[in-house]
Amino acid sequence: MTAPPTSAPATRRVPMVPPQHGAWAFLGLPVATAATIAPSAPALVLLVVTWVAAFPASYFLLAIARDRGSRRPDPRRFARPLLSWCGLLLVAGVPLLLLRPWLIWVVLLYLATFAVNLGYARRHDERALGNDLVFIGQCTVMVPVTWAVAVGASSVAPSDLPAPPAHLWVLTVAVGLLLTGSTLHVKSLIRERARPAYRTASRAFAAGSLLASAGLALWWGLPSGLPLVAPFAWFLARSLAMGVPAPRPGRIGMIELVGFLLLVVAAAVAAAASTP
Repeated sequence: MTAPPTSAPATRRVPMVPPQHGAWAFLGLPVATAATIAPSAPALVLLVVTWVAAFPASYFLLAIARDRGSRRPDPRRFARPLLSWCGLLLVAGVPLLLLRPWLIWVVLLYLATFAVNLGYARRHDERALGNDLVFIGQCTVMVPVTWAVAVGASSVAPSDLPAPPAHLWVLTVAVGLLLTGSTLHVKSLIRERARPAYRTASRAFAAGSLLASAGLALWWGLPSGLPLVAPFAWFLARSLAMGVPAPRPGRIGMIELVGFLLLVVAAAVAAAASTP
């Protein structure tokens, strides 16, 4: 009597949604901030869906690259979430690209930066500050992209877009500063908590960002630009108040989220005050 064939080991299931809770706030901040000065447009809905779907799609692609270097690689377990998010990405992204053909240049830019992310994943070094800064850059670029999609241009040449207002660049710099400061702060409390120099650098960046926010307010135009100082004051205060031992990661995340929401509200108030 022959023994029954041994079945292949079950494929380990992975969650459909990446367990990167803070990343969702990073994705939402630039779009929400840009929306305070951008006109309403149906294409923005497609942009939001595309942008949101692109993150988990890229996350699971990077997971496959990282898994190949493991002792027991099993890329099949990432197939279900990867195909699901890539499907949603195509459903929203293709119509968006047809409406705004110039976005092809943005896609190429993101593909180039994704190659950098891929290199970090293959080295199992995705938590490196350099990789974080690339992600911050990817998010920050979404501020002008969101505005450009809203105002629209149906040509391939980005030069056909209307001239961006100065307020757009103010918000772009503000988002970049806030995301960078938040990354440094969270790292100093969790992953780099054993390095006091990291905490010092985080606080110094928060102080410098508060000074820079005064310049952003002036660039925006006084007095309507003054609300833009508030979120940076909040981030400096929390940076000085939070030390060792650090709060639980969930509480840290909620405090960061408050600062993100403050920037969106400040941008909306500043935009309303600037409207004739």
